[in-house]
Amino acid sequence: MGRILAIDYGNKRVGLAVTDPSRIIASPLDTIHSQDLLAYVLAYHRREPLAAIVVGMPRTLLNEPTDVTSAVVGLLRRLRKELPDVPVHEIDERFTSRMAHAAMLAGGLGQKARRDKATVDRVSAALILQSFLESPAGRAVA
Repeated sequence: MGRILAIDYGNKRVGLAVTDPSRIIASPLDTIHSQDLLAYVLAYHRREPLAAIVVGMPRTLLNEPTDVTSAVVGLLRRLRKELPDVPVHEIDERFTSRMAHAAMLAGGLGQKARRDKATVDRVSAALILQSFLESPAGRAVA
């Protein structure tokens, strides 16, 4: 039973989260530079076979593309080409950064930690993954 990996893509940094082997709990994994993402995912898949990948699709409040949307579409294409046996899903990521800040505040993280964008990216990826796990598509994978 493989894990599910979630990606919160940004032009500079990428937040990553992963499920436990039973695919029940989403946990923040890492924050890496966007240029290193494909190599990281391929290496991770060799170590821990993935059952699926979930990518947050950035959209505005009016459901229009953002300045990052085209890069995410390109990432989806590359992932599907490099990992043809791993299903790649996309999920709406609106509000995840705001929700990540709220979760970090509720979890007792100090102001300095909440300002760390790498931490916010990892928590956002975990929220994207948890949202996917609770969706019909996520339950079909799990």
